[in-house]
Amino acid sequence: MMHAMWFRADLRLHDNPALHYATQSGPVVAIYTLCEQQWDIHSLSMHKREFIVAQLRRLKSDLEKLNIPLFIINGHDFKSLPEVLLGFCQAHSIDSIFFNDEYEINERVLTHKIEELCATENIVINKFHDQCLIEPGSVLNKQGLPYRVFTAFKKEYLSRFKSDLRDIYPLVKPHAEQESLNLKGNLSELDTLDYGTFHNAILKVGEEKAHEQLNDFCDSNLSQYNQHRDFPAIEGTSYLSAYLALGILSVRQCYQAAQLKSDSAGKQTWINELIWRDFYRHLILLFPHLSKHKAFQGHTDQLPWKHDETLYQAWCEGRTGYPIVDAAMRQLNQTGWMHNRLRMVVSMFLTKHLFIDWRWGERYFMSHLIDADFASNNGGWQWSASTGVDAAPYFRIFNPVRQSERFDGNGDFIRQYLPELASLDAKSIHFPSPEQVQMLGYMQPVVDHKTAVAQTKQNFKSLDKHANPKSS
Repeated sequence: MMHAMWFRADLRLHDNPALHYATQSGPVVAIYTLCEQQWDIHSLSMHKREFIVAQLRRLKSDLEKLNIPLFIINGHDFKSLPEVLLGFCQAHSIDSIFFNDEYEINERVLTHKIEELCATENIVINKFHDQCLIEPGSVLNKQGLPYRVFTAFKKEYLSRFKSDLRDIYPLVKPHAEQESLNLKGNLSELDTLDYGTFHNAILKVGEEKAHEQLNDFCDSNLSQYNQHRDFPAIEGTSYLSAYLALGILSVRQCYQAAQLKSDSAGKQTWINELIWRDFYRHLILLFPHLSKHKAFQGHTDQLPWKHDETLYQAWCEGRTGYPIVDAAMRQLNQTGWMHNRLRMVVSMFLTKHLFIDWRWGERYFMSHLIDADFASNNGGWQWSASTGVDAAPYFRIFNPVRQSERFDGNGDFIRQYLPELASLDAKSIHFPSPEQVQMLGYMQPVVDHKTAVAQTKQNFKSLDKHANPKSS
C-alpha cells in the first residue's frame, strides 16, 4: 500500500501527528498543494508567500533524509484542488491520505469535498488534530456551549491539560520500505513563482532555526516576558509567530519548552498568549460566521463605519500625524512584521479614531504580515474594534500618545522608523507641536483625539443590541 502525507499549515517533521502515523503505516510520498489563486483570495502577503516557498525547499531536503519524496501539486484554488489531488493519488496508486485538520471555513469545506471525492475511489482519509493544545470544539461550558469570555475559557483549558493535552510526536525515522519507492520529488511548480529569494532580518528558514529561536527565547527572555513584551524598541517577544503560522513549530512544542523552565510571571504570561491563540481557533470552528467577514457581535454591523479611502491610505502609509501609529505602520510595510502592542494601538486607532471598518484593517494586515494567521488576526481586530467575543469595552480606547509615552518613553522605536523626527527630545517626539511638524516635514494629525473618541463612544451608545441576536 502507498500512503500520501498532505502537508498544509504544518511544514515540519517533528511533532507532526499526520506524518507520524503516515510513516507508521508503510511507504509514504509527501505532497503540498500550491493554490496561488486561493492565496490571492485570502490576501496572503508576499512576505508569507516567500517564506512558504523557502520552507518548502528546506522541507524537501529534510524529507529526503527520511527517503520521502516531496511533490508540489498546483491546485490553483480550493475549487479545483480536490480533482487535482485525486488525479495525483490515482496516478501514483495512493491508497490513503494523511493530513492535519484546519478550521477556517474555506479549509473545512475543502476538507469535506476531498473526503467525499476520495470515498468514491476507496481512498482512505486519515485526519488528525494538530494546531491547538486541545482539540478545537471540545472545550465547552457546563451547558455544552462555547466559552465567550477568555478568562473562563483559560481556566477550563488549563484544567483539561492533564487529560486532554495532545501528545508530542517524535521525529519520524526512515523506513527501509521507503528506499524501494524509486520516486523523485518534484518542486518545479515552485520555480514558476516570481517571489524572489527570501530575506528577513529576524526570521531564518528551517525547522532547526525555529527550534533555535524557541530555545533562545526560553533561555534568555521567557522569565522577563511579562515585563518586556510591550516595549517595541527592545527584543522582548519570542519572534515565533511566523513559525507557528506555517506550522514550522507547533504550539505543543512551545508549551513543552516553556514547561521545562522554572515558574515565573513571564512564563505564565507567555502561556496565556499561547492559550489566546488557541481560543481564537476554537472560536472560528464553533462560530463559522467569523470566517465570512461577519462581526461576532452581529448588532455591531449597524455601526456607521466609514469607508474613507483618503484616511485609510494615510493610516496604511504611516501618515496619520501620530508618531507611534506611523512608526508601527512603517515597520509593517518595511519588514512584514509588527510588534504586538503596536498591532493593538494601530488597529484601535483605525477603528476608534478614524472609525474605519475593521475589515479593512484585517485585510491589510493579512496582505502584509509574514506571520498572517486568520484566526489570530480576526480575533485581534474584532477585539480592538469591540465587535468580537470578549472584546475591549467600546469606551476603553487607547490614547496613542499615552501609549507611546508609556511603551516607547525615549522615542527609540519612533526614531528608528520616523527619522524625520529623530532630532526631537523624548517628550515632544510623541506628539510634535504644529511648529515642529512644519519645520521637520512631518504631517499634521488627521483627527483630533478627543473629538474622535467622543464620536466613537456616541456611535456605540446608539447601537440597538437586540437588532441581530442570532449573530451575537
